[in-house]
Amino acid sequence: MKATGIVRRIDDLGRVVIPKEIRRNLRIREGEPLEIFVDREGEIILKKYSPIGELGNLAREYAAAINETINKAVLILDRDSVIAAAGISEKDFLGKGIGRFVERSMEERRALLFNYDKDKTEDSGIIDDDNIESKHFFHSELVIPIITQGDPIGAIVICSKEEDIGEIERKVAQSAALVISRQME
Repeated sequence: MKATGIVRRIDDLGRVVIPKEIRRNLRIREGEPLEIFVDREGEIILKKYSPIGELGNLAREYAAAINETINKAVLILDRDSVIAAAGISEKDFLGKGIGRFVERSMEERRALLFNYDKDKTEDSGIIDDDNIESKHFFHSELVIPIITQGDPIGAIVICSKEEDIGEIERKVAQSAALVISRQME
């Protein structure tokens, strides 16, 4: 655990304010749910709650099934990181933070397609990783946000190293996002 040097008091309603700098660094937004844990030493641990994370096994199985069906790399993400990967090296992606391209898709609540031939100047930004050796660059990347009750809770990403992503891949990703969305309701 890393000390921040910040001390806060509990108010008369039992509330503690999480400093703005910490919220910004951890991408904690107003109204976002946090899980509360208590360890044996009496430490209180706050963790961002990931509803899709609760479906970890389903997400892994679903990613593998999609990969087998369309023979393309598949990632399933929550609001902050990759929770399932198939068709690519899991160790390079699992647990990695989401990049700008995926964030934009979720914020705009719409599908985004990156094609290297057309978008050479834009970094696709699927994952947020400064280690350039572990960054993977794909020819095409499709991001479909998972929307539940009007809020983006994650995304399905389909990647292709050699060819464009077509309508079949788009429909498969949209179906996957819809199924996961309905699991969250």
